[in-house]
Amino acid sequence: MAFPTEVLAGLGLNRNAPALMHVDLNACFASVEQQANPLLRGRPVAVAAYASPGGCIVSPSVEAKRFGVKVGMTVREGRLLCPGLVVLPPDPPKYRAAHLSLRRIFRDYSPDVEPKSIDEAVIDFAGTPALKRGLVEVAREIKGRVKEDVGCWMRCSVGIGTNRFLAKLAAGLQKPNGLVTLDHANLEAAYAKLSLTDLPGINVRFEARLNAAGIHTPPEFLAASPATLRQRVFRSIAGQQWSLRLRGWEADAVVFARRTYGQNYSIGGGCGDPHELSALLMKMAEKAGRRMRRDGWACRGVHVACVFADGTHWHVGRVRDEPLYATQDVHRRAMLLFNRRPGKRVAKLSVTCYELVKTHREQLALFETRADTMARLADAADAVNDRYGEFLLTPALMLGLEEKVIDRVSFGGVRELEDACGGEPEPPDPRRDY
Repeated sequence: MAFPTEVLAGLGLNRNAPALMHVDLNACFASVEQQANPLLRGRPVAVAAYASPGGCIVSPSVEAKRFGVKVGMTVREGRLLCPGLVVLPPDPPKYRAAHLSLRRIFRDYSPDVEPKSIDEAVIDFAGTPALKRGLVEVAREIKGRVKEDVGCWMRCSVGIGTNRFLAKLAAGLQKPNGLVTLDHANLEAAYAKLSLTDLPGINVRFEARLNAAGIHTPPEFLAASPATLRQRVFRSIAGQQWSLRLRGWEADAVVFARRTYGQNYSIGGGCGDPHELSALLMKMAEKAGRRMRRDGWACRGVHVACVFADGTHWHVGRVRDEPLYATQDVHRRAMLLFNRRPGKRVAKLSVTCYELVKTHREQLALFETRADTMARLADAADAVNDRYGEFLLTPALMLGLEEKVIDRVSFGGVRELEDACGGEPEPPDPRRDY
């Protein structure tokens, strides 16, 4: 919803009935591990990218958070705060299964479900029978179904609001297992208890900008004019969007088109062996290429980036006229770029396919080219791997890489969840009694 500047200047709080719900699965990865293993329940658990002392903690359990363990800490730091901390490596299939179970539950209440990450989703109830029942009652029912369908140890926080921003803010106010509604009746009182960085989307950099304009609290932020926010703070249309957002009007209902498919990998200790680096590039090209082909795309551009063991970085990308579809073609292009790098040990490697173009595989060529042959081989290999297991058929260069560039799930990786889950979940069950 967009408003002219003169309308924004006199725009009050949104007094419509809340129709949006933000659901956040608490301590997602760690809770799923506790659900899968009852012996871990009630104990401080952390899922870390690597279980080694330098590994990064990506999900501490509710019990671990009570000791001060936080996302982003190293395993070493977590164990200093909590000597009894149980550290586990990620198990992505478990987390994706939990994510799909949540989406099936949500789709029973509304067809408009927007996953924000693997552990969060926004549900729009506008025009649904569930809205007439009252969203607080529906939220309590969803919480019960999460325990019933996903697991008895799983807890979620629910926020209800007139826009996505307020629903997300409400979901974070009473963690874990909270249920909060924010609307025109209690919005200003809620802002009075918060700091600027408690607001979703406001980090320390934006806080400094607001402070420089004389805005130090959320109530002052709410009272600031759209002109002040646009001209003095954000210096863009983002200022008007914040005026809408803070007052409960929708400013975030935007779905961005897919632009890239990428893969990155951190190499412990660094690597200077060109054969090993080439093999890693092949596996990364295969993982990115599989997702790209599954969605019906080819790419014209390939980008390669490195972080070296000495802390410096390098990157290069090129776009060509002919689209790339098969893994081997993506790898060949990536290697041509990668060979331009400085001769240093590589600590982190990244490959990205961009400048996407839709493929039209249904058109048969009279005289088949090499690209056509490679595309048919890629489709056949993908079909085998889809049916019998990932990486059953792979390029020979990938042999021996089973423990490298392994499966990962990111909290914000909504696109890769769609890739892994094969698109939309099953539709609502028409037999369900709303």
